[in-house]
Amino acid sequence: MPRSRYRVYENFSPHFLTCTLVNWLPLFKDPNLIDILYASLRFMQKHNRLTIYAYVFMDTHLHLVAASVNLSKEIANFKSFTARRIIDTLKEKKEKKWLEQLAQAKAPHKKDRQFQVWQEGSHPQALQNKAMMRQKIEYIHYNPVKRGLVDEPVQWVYSSAANYAGLPGLLDVEQNW
Repeated sequence: MPRSRYRVYENFSPHFLTCTLVNWLPLFKDPNLIDILYASLRFMQKHNRLTIYAYVFMDTHLHLVAASVNLSKEIANFKSFTARRIIDTLKEKKEKKWLEQLAQAKAPHKKDRQFQVWQEGSHPQALQNKAMMRQKIEYIHYNPVKRGLVDEPVQWVYSSAANYAGLPGLLDVEQNW
């Protein structure tokens, strides 16, 4: 029986996803940790494992509109890989405060690890038409505006808003949908 009402229903159709850090820890205030996310997503794009339509990285979570032949597996791989890299980076930087919080946040049933970086699940929502797609992309791009971090979506460097405004972004996105 599934643990959540959120499921990937059609592979390779766009889905809106949210990946949240445990306890909503603001780890992504550190640009070095955001670089890990970018590197991982670029790798997945390069190897045709993930198509990204839109994204935003916030301090405590990220949103994606993405598709893949096996989206659930690829998002799980992304979270697993980035978690290991984030933990390694925090250890290298001797960030004991963050490591202690990640250790305390580890779910009791996760016996195979010392730390937990991501909350379980990604809450995938299938985007069934262009209106839904437009609404989710707008939601993603306005997330930093809503939080009062910028006045306009294109000012937030950690999103695909620049791509959609015809400007270069930090990550390529598929805009033909």
